[in-house]
Amino acid sequence: MRFSQLYAPTLRENPADAEIPSQALLQRAGFIRKIAAGIYTYLPLARRTLLKIENIVREEMNKIGAQEILMPIVQPAELWQKSGRWDDYGPEMMKLKDRHNRDFTLGPTHEELVTELVKNELTSYKQLPLSLYQIANKYRDEIRPRFGVLRAREFIMKDAYSFHDSWESLDETYLKFKEAYSKIMERVGLRYTIIEASSGAIGGSESHEFVAFANSGESNILYCDCGYAGSDERVPYKGEYPKYDEDEKQMELVYTPNVRTVEQVAEFLNVEVRRIVKSLIFKGREGYVMALVPGDKELNFEKLKSYLNDQSLQMALPDEILNDFGVPIGFLGPIGLNNVRIVADYGVKYMKNFVVGGMKKDYHYINVNHGRDFEVKEWTDLIVVQPGDPCPVCGKPLKGEKGIELGHIFKLGTKYSETMDVKYMDKDGKLKPFIMGCYGWGISRTLGAVVEQLHDENGIIWPISVAPFEVVITVVGKDKEKQFAEKLYNYLLQNKVDVLIDDREVSPGVKFKDADLIGFPVRITIGRSFKNGLVEIKKRTGELFNVEANEEKIFGKLGELLK
Repeated sequence: MRFSQLYAPTLRENPADAEIPSQALLQRAGFIRKIAAGIYTYLPLARRTLLKIENIVREEMNKIGAQEILMPIVQPAELWQKSGRWDDYGPEMMKLKDRHNRDFTLGPTHEELVTELVKNELTSYKQLPLSLYQIANKYRDEIRPRFGVLRAREFIMKDAYSFHDSWESLDETYLKFKEAYSKIMERVGLRYTIIEASSGAIGGSESHEFVAFANSGESNILYCDCGYAGSDERVPYKGEYPKYDEDEKQMELVYTPNVRTVEQVAEFLNVEVRRIVKSLIFKGREGYVMALVPGDKELNFEKLKSYLNDQSLQMALPDEILNDFGVPIGFLGPIGLNNVRIVADYGVKYMKNFVVGGMKKDYHYINVNHGRDFEVKEWTDLIVVQPGDPCPVCGKPLKGEKGIELGHIFKLGTKYSETMDVKYMDKDGKLKPFIMGCYGWGISRTLGAVVEQLHDENGIIWPISVAPFEVVITVVGKDKEKQFAEKLYNYLLQNKVDVLIDDREVSPGVKFKDADLIGFPVRITIGRSFKNGLVEIKKRTGELFNVEANEEKIFGKLGELLK
């Protein structure tokens, strides 16, 4: 490819809306262009890298016996209604109607469709196990698209689904996908970890995330020297709860004008934050739910959704709370609350004489005790675990790091086959629901994650395996230099080197800056040293070599550098 013909418009300044390095660099280096919030066009350089990522993923899927298919993006509502997720998936689902007023969705995922696909066709245990996958666009109406291609509303994803007649068979395939995903991370060239994760809207009994380390990642990874690692959405809280060895005091309603947050209440009442109970109201498919957590802890929303098995759960809006409860949001509490389900964190169970909202503007209750002043029937772990909290395996303090989720694997079990009545006949002639697994990989997210992890002040540093071009030939001389550059370019093409020649009529400085910005792994410069019979070969990471201006010698050196 010739740079003079390549559509790769580079920018000298960061876009104003760029929040993180990958978002800025992919736009500056001419890889992507923003069309709307969370929606991007992938330009030729990006498409070349995406295809390389896809091929790595495809090769690893094929190695473990998964078969590639391609399913439609537009899915009828009936399938999602069968599984119960039409209302449960939440507002991220993009819904639409056709001209006949029938409901459809732009697929955020394909569990329902693939389950329906095998119905009446995958009928016998003799056909199992079976793994199917596709690489296709997905759509999720993110409430806040951000971070460029890392949290987009339209994205490219590999999703796979497996069907089994036993949990042992699912375990075997799950392990194969786990190993394949590790190989994908290694081939792409990323530092990563595997963590226990929340199954979220997909559901299932067990799931793991494959997370690339990155300072700006959205995943909070907690890990321990013992080998344990998990998402903060999933890690169980194993810390000690304070025990209060004191008698119960008389509950009082006290005037607390204009104090709403736990910090304000603690200061006004001269009590510790941990003596306050946060009362948080959420709205789900079965109505309102109040969650109670100690004031010095943060509610884990994913744990609450998982406990309630309600992915449609959302925090109630202040206007809704005022209209339905007659009290501003900062003064909510469990006392006198009727017909609202209350779920409390275990930490509240050990508290005595604590503070809650007074269910009246500018008032709080003090010296409150559950069991006496209000009832809690449901206790569970609702705490966000933080670095420094005990490891759930060995008890040592957990460490924390940020990361970007690229792969996620799930043991679905019979969640979809049972609800959609999709069965096979076992060896005894009985009809049974399939045991299923689900395995996702973010193709376009990988593009962003590589840049996020591998860049410097000059631009992107692509690993050879996914670089849009492995080598760029930069010509900065005149006739003889240009002639040799053309000769070398054709020689490398004939020898299957993925090469770009920068034949543009621009200054050497522009060529060098663009080469670093785009991030070609190797740059061959044909310039001042050519008169001495040498060319300069420089790796993007900085190593510099002077090589004889001979096609075979240059090709031999590239063979060493492109391993």
